[in-house]
Amino acid sequence: MQWTDEGLVIGVRPHGESSVILELLTDGHGRHLGIVRGGRSRRLRPALQLGNRLAATWRARLDEHLGNYSVELLAARAGTLMQGAAGLYGITYLSVLARLLPERDPHPATAMAADFVAEHISDPEIGPALLARFELHLLAELGYGLDLSACAATGVQENLVYVSPKSGRAVSRAAGEPWADRLFALPAFLVEEQEAPPSPSEVAAAYRLAGFFLMRDVFEPRGMAVPESRSAYLSLLGA
Repeated sequence: MQWTDEGLVIGVRPHGESSVILELLTDGHGRHLGIVRGGRSRRLRPALQLGNRLAATWRARLDEHLGNYSVELLAARAGTLMQGAAGLYGITYLSVLARLLPERDPHPATAMAADFVAEHISDPEIGPALLARFELHLLAELGYGLDLSACAATGVQENLVYVSPKSGRAVSRAAGEPWADRLFALPAFLVEEQEAPPSPSEVAAAYRLAGFFLMRDVFEPRGMAVPESRSAYLSLLGA
């Protein structure tokens, strides 16, 4: 068995004396693991860092085997990401999210989105908003997507400013006003294109919204607590 693909590094752990088990979120083969022989060497170690993009060839005798990777560095981002706390916590949390996907199940749109977030996570203007959007995207990929297209109560598609915690559906300003204290705020940048970056308060609202549904539908059912990297990243943002 053999294939060649490109992917984002989302996990690396030691294997034996000199090798590592590399976890990639690949474009066409999903979240996929393999052994990199000599992966702890001075030559390969810089390439096998969270956030880097690699070209990888996977080989195994049988498809169900762990297999071996040979890799080539395409985009070296780790050095930039490690220069600041936001980049470090951001890429760590992005990798945690990517590892929620089923192994070897292709999610090409998610792989593309994750790579785009990794490329821009250190940018203070757009990185936080991109990661918040990715949380909502991942909820949808896992089968828990929110319906932000129309008001759950009236069906209108304008002035959607709330989300129901029960249904995960949008609610218009008029329909939701009497119960505003029980609903989540829906930041405009999640439902419409904007030229200007969202404000810090809008980004914080997006994380509160996504965090509730991630906890209820994804983390708690898997026996997981809120990842420390998420909490650390939000602390930096003041969210």
